[in-house]
Amino acid sequence: MQLLMSPASPYVRKTRVTIRELGLTGQIEEIALSTNALDTDPRLASANPAGKIPALTRDDGPTVHDSRVICRYLDHLAKGSLYPDRRIWEVLTLEATGDALCDAAVAMTYEARFKGTEGKSGEWIEAQWAKAARILASLEARWMSHLSGPVDAGQIAVACGLGYLDLRHAGRDWRATVPELAAWHARFAERPSMADTVPPEA
Repeated sequence: MQLLMSPASPYVRKTRVTIRELGLTGQIEEIALSTNALDTDPRLASANPAGKIPALTRDDGPTVHDSRVICRYLDHLAKGSLYPDRRIWEVLTLEATGDALCDAAVAMTYEARFKGTEGKSGEWIEAQWAKAARILASLEARWMSHLSGPVDAGQIAVACGLGYLDLRHAGRDWRATVPELAAWHARFAERPSMADTVPPEA
């Protein structure tokens, strides 16, 4: 199998962390591509018509894409425990929350990068940050006990979303209002799977 990816993407990082947590590194080749919404790599477009990363190509079936689908597939393949039946709805909701944090943060990045100084909308960027801030507050108020439990897909998604805030929006100082979440992230970031997938700063 091959994972078509770009290491700076938080959705890619979530998938790469999952691969490592499940012990699947020897079965999946990671192929780094230079691709974006305005210039899609043809290999990616062929694998996923939406042109989005990550995409997982398989020898025995069609390409699997969307990080949530890929992570669920990999957990099934490895007979893992990242999606435990006994609390599946909490895990899936937390994973969706982590992905929503990524959505808002990536939207901020794209607005600034692809529209440039003259074309970007400050109101749009601040609206996306307001979403991110609400998510951070919700995680601090409602999810700390779950985040402190056994490692699951929801925790991985949140950790990768927070890591992306550090990568692209460090000036927002997200830790200032959510000290418990910040402390949890510092501990989770020490996991080998997280340390091995720290994205480049460029």
